[in-house]
Amino acid sequence: MAKDVIDSLENMKLTSEEEEVIALPDEGRKEEIEKVVQDTLRRAWGMDEGMHIVEVGSNLFQFKFKTEFELERVFEGGPWTFDNQVLLLRKWQLGMTAKNVRFDSISLWVQIWDASFDMVSPTVAAEIGSCMRVVEEVEKRHRQDGQNLFMRVKAAIPVAKPVRQGGFLAGLDGQKMMTTFKYERLPMFCHYCGLLGHDIKHCANYFMLTKSGKEVQL
Repeated sequence: MAKDVIDSLENMKLTSEEEEVIALPDEGRKEEIEKVVQDTLRRAWGMDEGMHIVEVGSNLFQFKFKTEFELERVFEGGPWTFDNQVLLLRKWQLGMTAKNVRFDSISLWVQIWDASFDMVSPTVAAEIGSCMRVVEEVEKRHRQDGQNLFMRVKAAIPVAKPVRQGGFLAGLDGQKMMTTFKYERLPMFCHYCGLLGHDIKHCANYFMLTKSGKEVQL
């Protein structure tokens, strides 16, 4: 019975009143959204009202912390995400404006697996990290701390390039071996094109390829 009612409603034509567009007022909506964002970030970072958040551009905000300790805690504790989107952070520098600030990388800890035991060292980790872009930190562990199954390096990963899955290492004997990269706290990214910021369902390249009927291997 319920299904019959639904079907009959779907087949009915809209009246002139029903076709009218209901206009929603913009007054206060933007402010409400901004307040939700700010409150969510404050809770995630464990901050109070002492941290000021100022909108300085489209999707661009300036965070003012009470102490340098709070700033470093947030900056080093990332990456942070909001609504499944990564929050890119930059420290303020002299001469920086809303027009010239660039968000072209994200800092991530990367685990480097499958290297031979004789290659596991902070020096090798730094060399591998440099191929990603900029090495920010290298984890230094002593061999006596236990078997080192992988190396760790914190690197600035370019957001405009596909996330690297690994890389080849060449030993002293000239033999090549493939290492695998595992990213810690990796934000949303596409398993087809490898770019950050969207998943495979929202990938334009994947959509066009599947639309043409081609088989896609992931």
